[in-house]
Amino acid sequence: MSRTVPALLLSWLGLTALLYAPAAHAQWKWRDASGAIQYSDRPPPAGVPESAILQRPYAPRPVAAPKPVASDADAASAPVAKPAPTKAESELEAKKRKAEEEQQAKRKAEEEKNAKARADNCQRARQYQKTLNDGIRIARTNAAGEREILDDKGRAEEMQRTQEAISSNCK
Repeated sequence: MSRTVPALLLSWLGLTALLYAPAAHAQWKWRDASGAIQYSDRPPPAGVPESAILQRPYAPRPVAAPKPVASDADAASAPVAKPAPTKAESELEAKKRKAEEEQQAKRKAEEEKNAKARADNCQRARQYQKTLNDGIRIARTNAAGEREILDDKGRAEEMQRTQEAISSNCK
């Protein structure tokens, strides 16, 4: 019977240690937004307020130093210092600038291409208008594939279309 008491005692101690092991291993303890207590070997998420942290690993809680009270005149005259950008931030900013420059170059190339096309269309339309004004017979092929000569009504319609092309392309 003396052998069973230590075995029971050891079993009881082992079971107790097993039950308290997760809490003992966790070094951080905090209360989350829903009010539940969380245990972890890692610090709580960034959004957890300082007042919700209940336990830290072997470190005392930092005490915030009181801020000096500045007058309104001191606050207005003191320059606001911006923190220096990190390497990643400067690389990101450089990439943004490069992308913007590339986009501007594409826009400029597209505008130049459109301007050249408008100039070509303008030149063709003016040349066609000149041909229409000369009174030379103009023949064209209709939808059936037959050749037809422009009469006065057809010439007037062509003059109208040519004038619209000139007004839209020649600026």
